Amino acid sequence: MTDRDGHGRGGERDTDGVRLQKVLANAGVASRRVCEQYIAEGRVRVNGVVVTELGSRIDPATDLVDLDGTAIQLDATKRYVLLNKPTGVVSSMKDDQGRPDLRGFTRDWPERLYNVGRLDAETSGLLVLTNDGDLAHVLAHPSFGVTKVYIAKVAGRVTAQTIARLTKGIELEDGPIAADKARLLDASTGAGTSLVELTLHSGRNRIVRRMMAEVGHPVVELVRRQFGPLRLGALPAGRARELTTVERGALLTLSRREAATTDESAAEH
Repeated sequence: MTDRDGHGRGGERDTDGVRLQKVLANAGVASRRVCEQYIAEGRVRVNGVVVTELGSRIDPATDLVDLDGTAIQLDATKRYVLLNKPTGVVSSMKDDQGRPDLRGFTRDWPERLYNVGRLDAETSGLLVLTNDGDLAHVLAHPSFGVTKVYIAKVAGRVTAQTIARLTKGIELEDGPIAADKARLLDASTGAGTSLVELTLHSGRNRIVRRMMAEVGHPVVELVRRQFGPLRLGALPAGRARELTTVERGALLTLSRREAATTDESAAEH
């Protein structure tokens, strides 16, 4: 980043970089004049530092910018897609066994997209596809613990005591686990099943199915409704759409915050 007069840290003339207000306008934040107002009001940060000088130049390829604490996407080559994965589809861009994979849902975009994390073939719901490798690593890695919300149709009539067990914690073969939240949505579906909403930050394999089986209510159907700040909403199964500007900002903000927290933790050790 350079100063108002376009000088680098050593005082030499530095014509590299783009004016901050132009970068914000190009990113679709607002008109250049409004972006200048945001900067003057101290609402814009570059690499975590508030910038109020209108002539400040940045490198959109490397500098991280946020407005009111929400990350701004500067790299227009990055694509972020939300998919409602149907059942019967594996979470892979190419399946060695020839099963239906994710390629059929990416044809509307020229970029090579990859899935962030996985859903079991028999599980439907929210899956993020992107070509942003850094974001994919942060959001998919179990150590970052991104929150996910599932709705499970399970066998049997679930009681309040069972819900309490799920949040208090149960023991599985690979260690103890507890839901961040658990809620009984419906215990009278008429077919000897119940609907349960589970909120988890665990990235362990088939965790919802294993938890419900452990408390005596095997999963009949499972859908992921939320991933971090993203919600599935009314998107039909098998459909995909690009994230909105607000959703991209929320996702990038989460990704940067998690990455920064991990970096700080590593530095302390």
